[in-house]
Amino acid sequence: MSTVEVITGVMTALLGSVAAVSLLVGGIGIMNILLVSVTERTREIGLRLAVGATEKEILTQFLLEAITLCVFGGIVGAILGLAGGAVGARALEVPFVVEPQIVALAMVFAILVGAVFGFMPARRAARLDPIRALRHE
Repeated sequence: MSTVEVITGVMTALLGSVAAVSLLVGGIGIMNILLVSVTERTREIGLRLAVGATEKEILTQFLLEAITLCVFGGIVGAILGLAGGAVGARALEVPFVVEPQIVALAMVFAILVGAVFGFMPARRAARLDPIRALRHE
């Protein structure tokens, strides 16, 4: 029994570390996408700032874009994970049980990853100088 507990603990730690690396890589990907988006939309951001948009509004816009991107990714991941689990359970002839709390927790993590990794690009967009942004080619 103690050997099974040790093996289960090692497997849990291993899967947790794989999940942490996956979240980090996904977050860096989100950040890169948003940095490119800010660069491509510099003139638009400058125009919005020049006509009266506040830094808070620009920051909110880009944070919502990051969170939306992560939520859609989380939904696709949940669907694929549940489908893979169902197929695996059927192949092994074991019951397939879905815990709604786990799916909800995954969506919360998706939102957190979007907010954390989207903050830097959003802050960069919000702090743009309107004059320099309008001159940007």
